[in-house]
Amino acid sequence: MREKRLLVLSLVLMASIGCSRKVATAQDELDRKFEEMMKGVTLVGRSTRLSDDKVVGEEKYVIEGISKMAGDTWLFRARLQYGGRDIPVPLPVTIKWAGDTPVITLTDLSIPGMGTYTARVLLTATSTLAPGAAKKAVGRSLGG
Repeated sequence: MREKRLLVLSLVLMASIGCSRKVATAQDELDRKFEEMMKGVTLVGRSTRLSDDKVVGEEKYVIEGISKMAGDTWLFRARLQYGGRDIPVPLPVTIKWAGDTPVITLTDLSIPGMGTYTARVLLTATSTLAPGAAKKAVGRSLGG
């Protein structure tokens, strides 16, 4: 009788361990693909100021890699290149999803030495669209 109880207890324990594994979701797959898509990429664009709509210059965002932190927050290991500067900076950003399309969401993100930014960057496999604003210079960043 005792052996049967141990056998039943063992089976219940093994079943509960098997049930505790996280089942991969569609969101997990989107996250995995997004992480792969963003490895070693460079986002290139040009900015304008809304006050005069003149193109300011080329900006490059060299993304060395990204990793999901918690919830919608991701850490971008990036180098920001513009105006002859190359600034390595870890950027904690919020990623929202428009269906299967990731949208980088910055709201009043302060980047030391550069300013404070608010932007929404829609990412596709071939281009970006990034309307946004710096605190002192409202404008647009257009990339392709």
